[in-house]
Amino acid sequence: MAKALTTYKGPTAVDAHVGQKLRARRIFLGMSQTDVAAATDISFQQIQKYEKGANRVGASRLQQISDVLGVSPFYFFEGAPTVGKKMPAPKEGGLSEGAILSFLATREGAALVRGFLAIKAKSIRQNLIEFIGTLKAK
Repeated sequence: MAKALTTYKGPTAVDAHVGQKLRARRIFLGMSQTDVAAATDISFQQIQKYEKGANRVGASRLQQISDVLGVSPFYFFEGAPTVGKKMPAPKEGGLSEGAILSFLATREGAALVRGFLAIKAKSIRQNLIEFIGTLKAK
């Protein structure tokens, strides 16, 4: 029986999305790549590759990472790009979901969200939003 030829296509947009979600969740929890790597018994370099979307995360590894980060494996696929189905374009001047997720996966983004959510007074949060709006107009 002849062997079927398979071609390696490399990581996909879904792999990159899973990596972004991994990074965002790790940063949200205040964990380092080394922390996640130690808890899953792999190298931090491998975590880096997963986060960059350079390597695919296997099912059993994704389950381990999910346990460490306290989410279900499904979490990593929420909002993932789909094959053959176009995502709606952002409104004029708006941001794509991917751009927002990329920002939230940074230390700045996580710090900004934590700080904003710590503000209990709705009026202060609204004033902050208006202030930011004035800054971007300049």
